[in-house]
Amino acid sequence: MPIITTSDLSTHIYAEVINEITRADSTLVTKAIDTAIQETKMYLSRYDLVQLFGTDTVAPTIQDEHLKSLVKDITCWHLIRLANVNVHYDVFKNAYKDAIKTLKAIMKDNVAPDGWPYKDTSTESFIEGSSISWQSQQKRENYF
Repeated sequence: MPIITTSDLSTHIYAEVINEITRADSTLVTKAIDTAIQETKMYLSRYDLVQLFGTDTVAPTIQDEHLKSLVKDITCWHLIRLANVNVHYDVFKNAYKDAIKTLKAIMKDNVAPDGWPYKDTSTESFIEGSSISWQSQQKRENYF
């Protein structure tokens, strides 16, 4: 179960506008949602993405409305690029840019979303001999 569905987009764009843009082809909406989710995940790789976004069979355990809104903004932008029927292009373009700016701020750790779990890295194993070592030369002494 993805983080958002086609019916969730009704908060950002009317269903009849979606039908007109996609010519009633629901696969285009599904592709736009999947693209938006993948684009959002690229910025949030340090977090536990399964808990935030879920999988095809498992619903997300963290219900964050702001994250859903960001994904909806990105999804609407991908739909509007197909055709901008009865919508203000600049409004959706600015919403998309704002969503990406917010995701970049989260990625750079300038803002910290409340309650988002970090990815568990304690189970990662490292290949033998992959450690880093360094050394320096002995101190040079000059005499005059």
